[in-house]
Amino acid sequence: MAGRALRVTVLHSVNNADGSLCVDVFRRADGSIGFEEYRRDVEDPSGWFAVGGYAGARYDETETAIRDAVDSVVWFEGV
Repeated sequence: MAGRALRVTVLHSVNNADGSLCVDVFRRADGSIGFEEYRRDVEDPSGWFAVGGYAGARYDETETAIRDAVDSVVWFEGV
């Protein structure tokens, strides 16, 4: 529905070493799994914003989404 925020449940949330980047793995209301990379700037009080463009991908299993996140998000591989 237009204008309505999508409801998701975050299953895993991992920050990079300095806390400026984050990957969230989440479950949508329809049961599908996704992930997204977020960024926040300390000087910007508006909080986190999506930077990866990965949120539209859909997975049946959390492990598959995590593997794809590791393959897609450079800094996430070593975490």
